[in-house]
Amino acid sequence: MILGVISAMTEELELLLKDMSIQEETKKANMTFYRGTLENKNIIAVVCGIGKVNAAICTQILISEYNVSSIINVGVAGGIGKNIYPGDVVVGKDLVQHDMDTTVFGDPHGQIPRLDTFDFKCNDILVKAALSACEEIKEINTFSGRIVSGDQFISSIEKIQWFEKEFNAIACEMEGASIAHVCYLNNIPCVVIRSISDNANNGAHMDYEKFIPIAVRNSTIILKSMLEKL
Repeated sequence: MILGVISAMTEELELLLKDMSIQEETKKANMTFYRGTLENKNIIAVVCGIGKVNAAICTQILISEYNVSSIINVGVAGGIGKNIYPGDVVVGKDLVQHDMDTTVFGDPHGQIPRLDTFDFKCNDILVKAALSACEEIKEINTFSGRIVSGDQFISSIEKIQWFEKEFNAIACEMEGASIAHVCYLNNIPCVVIRSISDNANNGAHMDYEKFIPIAVRNSTIILKSMLEKL
């Protein structure tokens, strides 16, 4: 079993890399892929960069060139559900690309034309392992549901409320759905785990400098615990 771990930003992966026994670093598509072990599991960890194209390219490299058996995406996200606050964790059940719009042809928002699915589902086993790992961090609340992704930084409360109404989404970010899309096309299990930085829907936010160490710590604890359970 080889597990691929993707983050969009360096800060999100730095603690994990410190804990890994790194055996090799390889650069592909201007991304550094770290091959090593953690909790006696074979890991390929990589920072993909921000946005759906970066994330999709990275995911396909992990699948085609490193033969990963499953992929975990960790990072930060904006909350949508009114009961979700900074520091909480969202585990994706499924993902949709909110900025895909071919409604002029009669498709619903988010539907990729001529694809046989509307949403991209996370693997049940990985979701259960993630939720079980989250339970070990007593001071956080954990939610599971739909995450929407798009190449937009969302700060508008109107847009957040539209995500909630249109997609029944509980969090939004910029990479997860494209990672899940590539995994779907390759029949590779995946899960997306996000720490919440803010929520325009309830006016809650946390200073970035305060939030990032919390998010990174939680992600690392969750990942290490998941590896023990897989």
